[in-house]
Amino acid sequence: MLSALPFVYRHDQLRLSAAGIFVFGFTGAATAPYMSLIGIRELGLTDAAFSILSFIAALVNVSASISMGILSDRLGHYKLPILGACISGALGYGVVYAFPTIWTFALALLIPVPVYGALNSLIFAYVRASCASMPPRDLIAVNSAVRAAISLSWVLVPGIVGYALAGRSSMLPAFLLAALACVLCFILFARFMREDGVAHAERQEPAYAFLASIRHLGTRQIWPFVLAIALISSTLHVNGIVLPLVVTGKAGGQPADVGAIVGIVALLEIVFIFFWGWVETKTSAAVAIAASALLYCAYMLGLGLAQDPMTVYLLTPLSGLGAAGIISLPITYLQNLIARRAGLGSSLIAVNIFLAGGLSSLLFSVGTAVSDYSHTAMLGAFAGLCGVALLSFLHKRPSVKDDLPTQQGSEHHG
Repeated sequence: MLSALPFVYRHDQLRLSAAGIFVFGFTGAATAPYMSLIGIRELGLTDAAFSILSFIAALVNVSASISMGILSDRLGHYKLPILGACISGALGYGVVYAFPTIWTFALALLIPVPVYGALNSLIFAYVRASCASMPPRDLIAVNSAVRAAISLSWVLVPGIVGYALAGRSSMLPAFLLAALACVLCFILFARFMREDGVAHAERQEPAYAFLASIRHLGTRQIWPFVLAIALISSTLHVNGIVLPLVVTGKAGGQPADVGAIVGIVALLEIVFIFFWGWVETKTSAAVAIAASALLYCAYMLGLGLAQDPMTVYLLTPLSGLGAAGIISLPITYLQNLIARRAGLGSSLIAVNIFLAGGLSSLLFSVGTAVSDYSHTAMLGAFAGLCGVALLSFLHKRPSVKDDLPTQQGSEHHG
């Protein structure tokens, strides 16, 4: 699996994709930790308004990812959608920094920033199209190597940005850094992106009607598998909410412990991502995803039982091992649900993030309504186990003969 690193480095378009994914991760790592701080404390949004804004932004993001994925399939190339997403990000982050008001913040989070979020699935679609002639094992390794770039950005960027902005009265310069990163990403893809490496077979596919593509996402060959992955992925989102609350609450730790724990886990993820890629080639995607989910559920149960910070620190290897599988393995798995259409198939990555986020919000609301944060972590583990059970059931059905579900029947052409 580690051999994928020099391969990606030697392949100019994969190297470009990895750089683009790192920059995409940079923008998130630079702004996400301060989004609520800026919106609520600096600009004066209420908690309820920020929650509603975040939910609508998630809807826009998944809609943009699906739409741009379909557009890419119809165009037969990815350059224009990718450049458009970069421009959208530069405008969104830039306007918040230049004109910091409630209205510009809300407008940016509602349209340009979530549209920029479609860049993630677009780049992975381009990676898949560029590697269409590769054996499945090599594609798994490439996706793992490219995905590791996001984890690397989350290891490096939050600490650097936090140090650079330490002592400042405002965290808004983080949005300037994000806007500049979007400009850099635009320059990279505008200058170095080539589409001649994309498989010609995919270009010869007939155009797909937009509504027919949307309906295809709702077929029984697609949505049950997406739901299973979303249940598993929701454990990551629940952990992201409850970890700081458990560490600084029941476990009696300090805010600094939260940052240290998150940094350790992100560092471990980089190593374990390649481990899970190797496991997937030896077993199957479904088995590897289920195994990583079970490990992460065990971590969530341990987090719920933690009584001191040291226990949470001791759980970081288990957390990093499980999380690495959950964040990397579903990429290829979801793409293979619609294997012949890299754009639409890769948009399922955004659909998964949206559904997992919605499920985690529901789990957090239910968990905190009936109990405390520790038991909410355990509830998140239960949701993950439900996802594993559903995934196992789907792959035991007679109609699912291979590692991944296949497209059955004919797709609707426009």
